[in-house]
Amino acid sequence: MSGAFEQSLSRSYLNGTNANYIEALYEHYLADPDSVESHWRDYFRDLESMDPSRVRDIPHGPIREAFEQLGRSSARGRSVLAGEGMDAMAAQKQAAVLRLINAYRVRGHQHADTDPLHLRERPSVPDLDPAFHGLTEADLDTPFNTGSLFAPERLTLREIIDLVKTVYSGPIGSEYMHITDTAQKRWIQQRLEKPRAGAQLSAEQKKALLQRLTAAEGIEKYLNSKYVGQKRFSLEGGEATIPVLDEMVQRGGAHGVKEMVLGMAHRGRLNVLINVMGKSPAELFAEFEGEHAPEHANAGDVKYHMGYSSDIQTEGGPLHLALAFNPSHLEIVNPVVEGSARARMQRHGDETGSTVLPVLIHGDAAMAGQGVVMETFQLSQARGFYTGGTVHLVINNQIGFTTSNPLDTRSTFYCTEVAKMVQAPIFHVNGDDPEAVLFVTQLAMDYRREFNSDVVIDLICYRRHGHNEADEPSATQPMMYKKIKARPSVRKLYADQLADEGVIGKDDAKGMERAYRDALDAEQVVAPGALEEHDNEVTVDWSPYFDSSWDEPVDTSVSVERIRHLQDRLQQLPAGFELNPRVASVMESRRKMAAGALAMDWGFAETLAYAALLEEGHSVRLTGQDSGRGTFFHRNSVLHNAADGSTHTPLKTLTDNPDDFTVIDSLLSEEAVLGFEYGYATADPQTMVIWEAQFGDFANGAQVLIDQFIASGETKWGRLCGLALYLPHGYEGQGPEHSSARIERFLQLCAEHNIQVCVPSTPAQFFHMIRRQMLRHWRKPLVVMTPKSLLRHKLSTSVLDDLSSGRFQLVIDDPDGVKASQVKRVVLCSGKVYYDLLEERRRQARKDVALVRIEQLYPFPEAELSALLKRRYKTAREVVWCQEEPKNQGAWYQSFHHLSQCVTREQKLSYAGREPSASPAVGYAKVHHEQQRRLVADALGKIHG
Repeated sequence: MSGAFEQSLSRSYLNGTNANYIEALYEHYLADPDSVESHWRDYFRDLESMDPSRVRDIPHGPIREAFEQLGRSSARGRSVLAGEGMDAMAAQKQAAVLRLINAYRVRGHQHADTDPLHLRERPSVPDLDPAFHGLTEADLDTPFNTGSLFAPERLTLREIIDLVKTVYSGPIGSEYMHITDTAQKRWIQQRLEKPRAGAQLSAEQKKALLQRLTAAEGIEKYLNSKYVGQKRFSLEGGEATIPVLDEMVQRGGAHGVKEMVLGMAHRGRLNVLINVMGKSPAELFAEFEGEHAPEHANAGDVKYHMGYSSDIQTEGGPLHLALAFNPSHLEIVNPVVEGSARARMQRHGDETGSTVLPVLIHGDAAMAGQGVVMETFQLSQARGFYTGGTVHLVINNQIGFTTSNPLDTRSTFYCTEVAKMVQAPIFHVNGDDPEAVLFVTQLAMDYRREFNSDVVIDLICYRRHGHNEADEPSATQPMMYKKIKARPSVRKLYADQLADEGVIGKDDAKGMERAYRDALDAEQVVAPGALEEHDNEVTVDWSPYFDSSWDEPVDTSVSVERIRHLQDRLQQLPAGFELNPRVASVMESRRKMAAGALAMDWGFAETLAYAALLEEGHSVRLTGQDSGRGTFFHRNSVLHNAADGSTHTPLKTLTDNPDDFTVIDSLLSEEAVLGFEYGYATADPQTMVIWEAQFGDFANGAQVLIDQFIASGETKWGRLCGLALYLPHGYEGQGPEHSSARIERFLQLCAEHNIQVCVPSTPAQFFHMIRRQMLRHWRKPLVVMTPKSLLRHKLSTSVLDDLSSGRFQLVIDDPDGVKASQVKRVVLCSGKVYYDLLEERRRQARKDVALVRIEQLYPFPEAELSALLKRRYKTAREVVWCQEEPKNQGAWYQSFHHLSQCVTREQKLSYAGREPSASPAVGYAKVHHEQQRRLVADALGKIHG
């Protein structure tokens, strides 16, 4: 700090008596250093350097102490000469004004006029009262410095209060002061305070806004009159949603967005399809009349769950708009949308989200109540899941299902509190003020573009009808619905406003209504800018993947020479890269495996399967909570430099684009991460997308995704998806948790060749299964029971010839040289138990028992198994299904009907395994081993004489 400035401080009115004023300046400096003049900025910075530990301790920090010292050292002490500056009282008043401004920025939203129904009393916020800060009516016409407010340098207190009330307690309530990034806060302040949080619209823009509200209301009235009593989940009460989405599409297109992925639940979905996306009214009417079935869907779904895609003309060119399908588990679509957006970004080579925009529309009760919302927010800035920021729109009808009391639906004042975890700004806006809604939409879109971060619009409105049109909401909410019935629609309110302003004539609004209805009667597309038959270069052609079959023959082999070449490339490390000794041992073992000097393990086979796919032009994406290394230290796809902590991923070096291979150690989420990967796989058929559970039972946390998307997405929505799930499974005495991946649940969901359930028992089988998943044209989810102890089992190995000349075997016959004529009993099994059976049979030197592995439980290989049982082992009279899982779990009950079709009339089919149990496994190791010994003995049976 310059001596001249310090001397001027001691001479001026800014002495120790005015510490409050200086503290207020310092608070502004802490919020934004650029908001104070340069000499003050330098002064505060110098003071901080004196004692950094006390920088933000305002009451007892260096600022107060410095000014008290200035006051004591001043020749005039605590007096101020007239004409040299403000006196002590004036300085205190100035400080109070700055605190009042700050209070409105922080808490003004609590007094904002955002609820059109005025259902809740405004909370008491003393900070917003000038008297709280020591300001009186006598101060109203006194000019004050406006500090960091984006306004003239000096205004009267009356003008300052009017400004901050208009900006922060008008129809928009802004929450952004929780953001720690100063640049973001100052950007928002400028965008709010300079225009006084108001849209500057021309007469034509106002008319266009009224037309969109007319469309939003018009489709609802039309459907209500034409299809009386049918469910449509009306948008009435929240019609401003349509201009919001229109503005997002048009502004996004002008910003360079080429694709927008939209996720929403039921409320207003049909309205959005017609008025924003350009769906043909004729098509919608056919759905209401039960005459329309979407292509490539079998059972189909109700019309307000269906997805749709279209192209909209914008100032920046055509924008592809994709609405994700959505089940009744309302918020579960969130991660699916994000995954789809990420896949599209990858296709565009877009690392920031400048060309792809995800938009999520939430319900108020669902956003506050469902955990997947938090999990999806947690994904937003995480590596591998980043999508450049999502625009969130809450259609806040303040009632949820039938409950309007927030005390029953959440523990927070707002339903949007969860968004603060990622420091997203939140703009609460009155849904009956269309111009305020439009202003907030523009602000949100520009913020997302500027900072590539999430932003939330909380559209506070109401629901004119019940949860559905047959519901009677006034039975449970009589007072709320008394207000709603007496309230004109937002279109009527805005039309009256424009008529009063002279923007439209007396009959113009009715003319707009008639024109819109006439267009619906003529079954014309009514969405502005909708393009028909547009040849969109950004979309993926899925036609090669339709009408394929699961047993399509495909060559998955890779020559030994190619395997060795790939492994040589994977062995190459950056100069000076120092491996952990255990990892170095793994790498050395893989070198020997490629040379044929060591039996191949699972980690080697898996890595080479990915390497071959990458070399052939496919991409691979693998996520899970410990996928880089592998939960069981078997994969080691990401190598860590023991010297400096840097990383190296050998598979990334096989292609010109390192992003062709992605492996991510994901956050501790199953539901959101699996949803993200499902969404990714539905948008990219050329990438092997894999989600790996840390243990198979962790998939329990994502059951909604499995039931409502993975198992049934194609049947309901005609949506193909090649996602693979790796679920470690096997009984090793670890107790009820981490033993079972719940095979029975997946098998129960199997029908119509909807998914694949595989239990590979050798590294080569795993290799061929991975390659088959991508080299076939069949794009169905693959559920794999992956091994744990088998990863290093001495018998569970393969040789190079198994990769170069083999294929994925649905059924593996006994390889141990048994003679079919001597076999009296055939034991069928899957997975790890095979090796327990094999070791015990060898110990007993049995020749009368054949062990047959079923490697694919669905689609069940009846033809292959029948051929073995009815031809090769036709003399055997006993066929036993052996499993580790309890009888009521595992594959037995779900596969019994398949097994019964494969045995001869003379063969008796029986079960060997654990007794039925409510728990997946016992918790005591000794009991586990005894159960395992007994089930193996039961399966092998007595020695035949």
